[in-house]
Amino acid sequence: QVQLVESGGGVVQAGGSLRLSCAASGRTFSLKAMGWFRQAPGKEREFVFAINWSGAYTYNTPSVEGRFTISRDNAKNTVFLQMNSLKPEDTAVYYCAAALNPPGDYGRPDAYTYWGQGTQVTVSS
Repeated sequence: QVQLVESGGGVVQAGGSLRLSCAASGRTFSLKAMGWFRQAPGKEREFVFAINWSGAYTYNTPSVEGRFTISRDNAKNTVFLQMNSLKPEDTAVYYCAAALNPPGDYGRPDAYTYWGQGTQVTVSS
């Protein structure tokens, strides 16, 4: 089993920044990738960013290109999502996810086995 705990959400004005953290514990040696998804009220869960376990490859949705970055600290089993130039449309609950197998499509929620509880990000205009 793997446990994921997100932190770092909050309320920020448009143009501001937040850094989300996802700390993994348990059988982390079995993981092959980590991802971030988000879900706004009334909308489906949306892929945001992902990174493979070595950190050599990252994948992102076009809407966050140039504004968000993903990184990891393997020594601490933690993945970060740095979010800059935030927009009101980035408002959502952000979820961390972990995959046991290398995802064929990093953007598919069903490629991930473990999920965190989510952290709220609210961007005011």
